[in-house]
Amino acid sequence: MIFLTVGTQDPFDRLVKAVDHWAIARGRGAEVFGQITDRAGYRPVSFESASFLDPDSYQVRCAEADLIVAHAGMGTIITSMRLGKRVVIMPRREHLREQRNDHQWGTAQRFRDRPGFYPAMSEGELPDVLDSLAETATSAILPQLPRFAEPQLIAAIRTGIYGHEDWS
Repeated sequence: MIFLTVGTQDPFDRLVKAVDHWAIARGRGAEVFGQITDRAGYRPVSFESASFLDPDSYQVRCAEADLIVAHAGMGTIITSMRLGKRVVIMPRREHLREQRNDHQWGTAQRFRDRPGFYPAMSEGELPDVLDSLAETATSAILPQLPRFAEPQLIAAIRTGIYGHEDWS
């Protein structure tokens, strides 16, 4: 299953439309489910979608997905890392009035070479990225991000705050 998510705040019609057109052209709409917000101007015709998913339903969709397709938001990126999921990220763009600045562009660039992340910097790049990944249904190929910080990081923070590692 391919899970498309655009976050809960703003619509991302350019991404939804690009995934919808890809799914129509490839006959893959039945494999896609989207979370697209209630303020979306574009509604997909080839796949099911919901405007809102409660946190539990969102986690289930992410966990069941073979591939996550999303805006370059850190919530989705962290979730995909925690679950060890492959994720295609397409950044919202400031000049298209999808975002206040281009921080998502920077995020996509930063994750470009990280295993399991596949940036599509525009809707024109998205079909090729999806084609290359959709044929290989792999649910968990990445190392999973631990739920809590590594002990070394916690020790370094304690030392920085308290001047020593033991804070008891």
